[in-house]
Amino acid sequence: MRIVAKGLTYVYNPKSPFPAKALKGVDLTIEEGEFFGIIGHTGSGKSTFVQHLNALLKLSDGYLKIGEYDLADKKCNFLELRSKVGMVFQYPEYQLFAETVEKDVEFGLKNFKKDLKDEERAAAVKEALQTVGLDYRAVKDKSPFELSGGQKRRVAIAGVIVTKPEVLILDEPAAGLDPLGKKELMELLHSIHGGWCKTIIIVSHDMDEIAENCTNAAVFSDGKVALQGKPSEIFSHTEELLSLGLDLPVTAKCAKLLKERGIVLKTDCICEDFVEKVLALYNAEKGGDADAQ
Repeated sequence: MRIVAKGLTYVYNPKSPFPAKALKGVDLTIEEGEFFGIIGHTGSGKSTFVQHLNALLKLSDGYLKIGEYDLADKKCNFLELRSKVGMVFQYPEYQLFAETVEKDVEFGLKNFKKDLKDEERAAAVKEALQTVGLDYRAVKDKSPFELSGGQKRRVAIAGVIVTKPEVLILDEPAAGLDPLGKKELMELLHSIHGGWCKTIIIVSHDMDEIAENCTNAAVFSDGKVALQGKPSEIFSHTEELLSLGLDLPVTAKCAKLLKERGIVLKTDCICEDFVEKVLALYNAEKGGDADAQ
């Protein structure tokens, strides 16, 4: 589903003495099939924006269409929309609540697909748990609170993907995970991307995470989109990003240092590409005999 926002504006507590304008005319298009990154410092409006995408926050001003769903239309089927646009919040394991893993994961199915038979629900739960790398028989009857932190997060994600949403949104998906946990989570997201899950959107402060995984991205600042494009294009605006209080991926930092020393290295900000280009430059400088040194 293609996502199109035009002039999207949102004010918290509009009728109070202290209204807070979180979005100030956001124009952004996310094509179907993207692995899209949303970047921004705290208070930039990025979380408010993504909460509009499955109508957790109702549209108040502007235009927002997700596939065939016009969120300005009062007749929009929001329940159906939410079954197709899944949202995984930051630290989703804190939202686990049911007595067993199976009951926790099937909760979304009972809300969105009430006509499923018991055996169909069980099959969907089994598939979701296996998709996130958990053994269905080993964990289905356990309390989710008995599991490790990493397993809890996988169960929480299974509870969202069990409905097979076409768009999956994750707010800081790798927050609190060690490097191996981050790697495994991103491998999981890439494994479901392009299948029944057409589009993945991640909100992240981790610039390396955006650079390594996203096809396109947008930078939010002060309730607006400040920059958008491919990660390599965005991270070429080093001074602007730094002025917005954002960091750079390691590869962009290295490229910046090289440029300051008179060496211009064009990189897509992916580590593998950066290393290959540095080695090629080194080989060229050494007359092609670098491998022998």
